[in-house]
Amino acid sequence: MPDPDTAHPGFLENYTLFLMAVASAQVSRSFHEIAAAQGLSVAEWRVLACLHDLGSASVSELARLSLLEQSRLTHLIGRIQNRGLVLRQRSNRNRRSVLVRLTDEGARLAADLVAQAKAHERQAVTDKLGRADTEKLHEILRKLIGHPPV
Repeated sequence: MPDPDTAHPGFLENYTLFLMAVASAQVSRSFHEIAAAQGLSVAEWRVLACLHDLGSASVSELARLSLLEQSRLTHLIGRIQNRGLVLRQRSNRNRRSVLVRLTDEGARLAADLVAQAKAHERQAVTDKLGRADTEKLHEILRKLIGHPPV
């Protein structure tokens, strides 16, 4: 029987995708509680964050960026529209396309949460890894997801 102190780590301890998922869940948990205190699910927060960056976006673009199935996103947009956080309107370029944008109230909430997310990231990531390793981590993750370097 192998000695547990000298045995090689198991599969999960060296499985990159598992480690990334666990790290994301652990590091994000306390920020997700901040979003929940504002009455937002994680998916709703993602949509607000996307719109904060983009100004407006089509439902299909929001689905891609927020990692949500389009039918689920459509329902979610209805919920946050009922809260007065977003507006839907037909695109002037493509009448079949619906654009979503933040209301003034939604923009204020999104900006506040983005500021809190940045502070949370500093505390949960940058303070632990340091600026250089955090930037390297961002570079590696952008490479994995196929985004060009910044």
